[in-house]
Amino acid sequence: MTKCLNNLNHLQFDEKTEAELAGFAKAVGHPARVRLLKILASGGCLGTDLVKQLGLAQSTVSEHLRILKQAGLVDAEIQHPRTCFSLRPGALQRLNELLGYLK
Repeated sequence: MTKCLNNLNHLQFDEKTEAELAGFAKAVGHPARVRLLKILASGGCLGTDLVKQLGLAQSTVSEHLRILKQAGLVDAEIQHPRTCFSLRPGALQRLNELLGYLK
């Protein structure tokens, strides 16, 4: 049986950290975005290759990448006429640090 706490005064909260973690959680809250991160964790990839790998419409993949970029997890480098996407250095480490905040 789980013991319920009577006093929660020992807990400390940090709104900035909680907002950052919530932003990451929202960004990775779709299986296609998790798959994109897994692919990009192994190295950079052209957008067209990501579309082929995921089997989704180009516009759908672009939207998922936009969300990941906005969350600070992915970088994009234009190599006209293509775009190479990569995992932002330190992004997964930061996510891991934020998850440690929950302990």
